[in-house]
Amino acid sequence: MDSNLLKTKSIEQLVSDVEHGGKALKRTLSALDLTLLGIGAIIGTGIFVLTGTAAANQAGPAIGLAYLAAGLACTFAALCYAEFASMIPIAGSAYTYAYATLGEVFAWMIGWDLILEYAVGSMTVAVGWSGYFQRILAGFGVHLPGWMCAAPGAMEGSVVNLPAAIIVLLITGLLVIGVRESARFNAAMVAIKLAAVVFFIFAGFTFVKPENWSPFMPYGFSGVMAAAAVVFFGYIGFDAVSTTAEEAVNPQRDLPIGIIASLVICTLLYLIVSAVLTGILPVLEYKTNVQFLNAPVGYALAVIHQDWAAGLVSAGAVCGITSVLLVMLMSQPRIFFAMSRDRLLPAGASKVHPKFKTPYVTTIITGIIVSIAAALVPIQILGEMTSIGTLFAFMIVCSAVMVLRLKRPDAHRPFKVAGGPVIPILGIVSCLYLMLSLPVATWVRFLGWLNIGMLIYWFYGRVHSPLADPREAAARTGQENLGNFVTVIGALLIFNGFFMAILGFMTTFGMTSETLIKWHEIGVTPEQSDRLGLIILGIGIVTVVAGRLLAKAGRRG
Repeated sequence: MDSNLLKTKSIEQLVSDVEHGGKALKRTLSALDLTLLGIGAIIGTGIFVLTGTAAANQAGPAIGLAYLAAGLACTFAALCYAEFASMIPIAGSAYTYAYATLGEVFAWMIGWDLILEYAVGSMTVAVGWSGYFQRILAGFGVHLPGWMCAAPGAMEGSVVNLPAAIIVLLITGLLVIGVRESARFNAAMVAIKLAAVVFFIFAGFTFVKPENWSPFMPYGFSGVMAAAAVVFFGYIGFDAVSTTAEEAVNPQRDLPIGIIASLVICTLLYLIVSAVLTGILPVLEYKTNVQFLNAPVGYALAVIHQDWAAGLVSAGAVCGITSVLLVMLMSQPRIFFAMSRDRLLPAGASKVHPKFKTPYVTTIITGIIVSIAAALVPIQILGEMTSIGTLFAFMIVCSAVMVLRLKRPDAHRPFKVAGGPVIPILGIVSCLYLMLSLPVATWVRFLGWLNIGMLIYWFYGRVHSPLADPREAAARTGQENLGNFVTVIGALLIFNGFFMAILGFMTTFGMTSETLIKWHEIGVTPEQSDRLGLIILGIGIVTVVAGRLLAKAGRRG
């Protein structure tokens, strides 16, 4: 196999490549900026949109427990992120951390996953923004034509979600101009949306009816965990903070502060808002109400005839969700930028604007793709896809922390997670459990995305990588290359078969349910999935062995 698949870049090399490569970003962000960026990404769609979606469809009034479970898993991952961010203060987030610890092929997998995570996350946020924006317009008696209000099929007569597409393009333009300007805009939006959250708590508290909290856990514990997997999306703000490491003034000190402070503040607000929302409305009765699902906080106040309060909260929600969208659209291009700078994706995409010093090519590409998808895809699918990508990234980061401690115990760690391997292991286990609580259709899309990514890496990234050895490639025979490719296909089959089997067995043994995992959406039963998964797993093992034998037989000498 190519030796560069498992080669790593040293921390020193990663930092040096940025400082001397002529493509460094401008350092302008303080600890306060980073904390506000984190809050800007966390407090938004998670609290103003996904609270209603997850409560109505998975957790019921126990949505607070779902936020607590998701927050706990995030805490484990956040501590690992903070350790890495203080050691490797450059753009790329988990992609860069994997490159320094696990090797190039794992870095590619996580980078490809992060592109999905942030792009789909931006789409989700844009759809939520559109829902609240339309509610504000309705408060002034303005109602947009039905064809431009939602994605096709989301409501009767809908063709395109035009407001969602437009806001993405506007934010993209702002991000091209500069990160400092974007951070100032974000700070203003954060102040407004925090005021809106506090206002909703006080405005809705007196209308809480304890009977609306019963039944408290209508879908059982598995429902709470399924909801936790969905609302996990609302916590990815601290992950977004790490993508701006190359633009932090004092990253070794300020990044851990920004990551941890934003997570703690937002978790407390999530718990309070979810309790008030589910106390105002019997949320299970609104699981098919598109207006509630797209804008639950504003809708809840309107239902109790507090239209003036609904208008104010909706205005704050629009500002809040705008800041989330800004941070999401800021983060994805920087992952794309880092991978392009490493030549795993076309190098032309890593251009830095000569005046604004921003990764403008990747920002524009991202903005166009996100705007189109936000206009055409329903919010439920987008939220689940973002969560699974985020959870996978967190698992990789937690694993990479333990690997780097073994490989580089001498490396300087301005911030180090206490407790040895305990926190990283808890992070891996909790994130994996939440991943396995997501619907099967989400897994099918996720595995398909990773499979496509691995083929792109094999045929493009692996060949253009700066770690590739031309002499090694020239020495391989055609048969050896074929054997290596067969081995990779076998590895993908093992990966896919393993998760297919696990998902099936979890439902078979009662750890998840048909109602939550939704096997009917792909026309397969759990029993069929675990059998098929084991068959694919076996085929994958045989394929790997055949590939290795074929490559060995074709090796010169």
